[in-house]
Amino acid sequence: MLQKPNQFIRLRKEKLEKIKALGIDPYPVVSSRSHLISCLLEEKDTWIQQETKVTISGRLVAMRRQGKIGFGNIEDVSGKIQIYVQQNALGEENYELFKLCDPGDFVEVSGTMFYTQAGEYSLKCVSITLLGKNIRPLPMVKERIEDGKCIRYDEFADIELRYRKRYLDLLLNPDHRRVFELRSKIVSAIRNFMDSRGYIEVETPILQPLYGGANARPFTTHHNTLNVDLYLRIATELYLKRLIVGGFERVYEIGKNFRNEGMDRTHNPEFTLMEFYEAFSDLNGMMDMAEELIQHLAIDIVGKDTFKYHGKEVNLAGKWRRASMPELVKEYTGIDVEANSFEDLASICKAKHIEIPPGAGKGKLIALLYETFVEEKLIQPTFVCDFPKEISPLAKAKPGNPLLADRFELIIAGNEFSNAFSELNDPLDQRERLEAQASLRALGDDEANVVDEDFLEALEYGMPPMGGQGIGIDRLVMLLTENDSIKEVILFPQMRLVE
Repeated sequence: MLQKPNQFIRLRKEKLEKIKALGIDPYPVVSSRSHLISCLLEEKDTWIQQETKVTISGRLVAMRRQGKIGFGNIEDVSGKIQIYVQQNALGEENYELFKLCDPGDFVEVSGTMFYTQAGEYSLKCVSITLLGKNIRPLPMVKERIEDGKCIRYDEFADIELRYRKRYLDLLLNPDHRRVFELRSKIVSAIRNFMDSRGYIEVETPILQPLYGGANARPFTTHHNTLNVDLYLRIATELYLKRLIVGGFERVYEIGKNFRNEGMDRTHNPEFTLMEFYEAFSDLNGMMDMAEELIQHLAIDIVGKDTFKYHGKEVNLAGKWRRASMPELVKEYTGIDVEANSFEDLASICKAKHIEIPPGAGKGKLIALLYETFVEEKLIQPTFVCDFPKEISPLAKAKPGNPLLADRFELIIAGNEFSNAFSELNDPLDQRERLEAQASLRALGDDEANVVDEDFLEALEYGMPPMGGQGIGIDRLVMLLTENDSIKEVILFPQMRLVE
């Protein structure tokens, strides 16, 4: 008869009491580890010849006993190794402790390296110390050999369960753990890249009296002492621009943003974004930065330039295409959006069953045609430039063309990876643009920008021409680790509550 999980827990609690009865602390304060397991796996013959006593610490992931002899596998962050346990070498009391151990326990083991009669490289134990008793049995992990490689497979494959219990996912699926190790290296490399180019890292408020810098709905909270409602930031843009007004010339921030919107494979309501601003630069400087940064991460950090993303093969090497939105719409649909009037474009949109929101102008219709017929078809890295001014309230107008703004989005495999402007530094024009956004809010567009009077006042003190850009870190990590879901690269993604 199979034992239920709570029966296993009861049995392990009984073992815990027996361990305490032996006068052993099952949860000591510290370990005296001398080596990582990976060190012992290098130059095996040297370790054996030297007979050096070593101490390793890790999780006991398997164990088996036969009389006065036992074996086990210990795993730490660097690798896994077999231990050989003999009562004569440990002594009766210490061997009794080994008998009370279970897979999942954390242990410290001391001894020397040798080869067993079966030829298995192992640590011959002279002492075992319990570091942390496991109470709840780990899910069963199975392994099979395919093409000479050890493949793990187990019942813990349910995606929903993996995201909810990430600690078990990381424990049982080392490949998933390596994704987050690589993510950490990528973020560190981004910081080094920015620092080496004279940018300084700053921190701006997460709780804000007004939200701005993007078209998105915010999360709202309440500050009890001040008795005011505050918003979780949707972007860092307006505060970083204040710092440029204050005299900094190159700033960046890598931080969490929060947008109260839908969730899908590429969107999570809490996400990581890097925004950076450079005085006396422009849109072209921002394109150069994005191209250099992402190619550096791909080639120098990950070690390749071609990736699979959402079923598409993407090559990040070489110079990336730079094309205007009107040019791309004409290329993919045959419609010359600049030559057509608002009425003509409205008729085209209606004929193609594209819903036109209240208050939309010609620029919005151009954007709708682009989003519907072009964006998902852009597979190789493409800087889509010349966005309509109407949907770019924080970007400078394109010189000589009042319809368009000096803005781009970097599109890879049909997805946006960055958004950048030649930043608007005319305070009067900026006020007019934000007030136009306020009019759209009045018509029901709850993602339109708000009028931030303090930001407008800061602009009136003078802000130099500059380029600014936001790069989504989560989506970038998805590409560089070849994952198609944002939940695979966020340690603790937002999940629906379980009833």
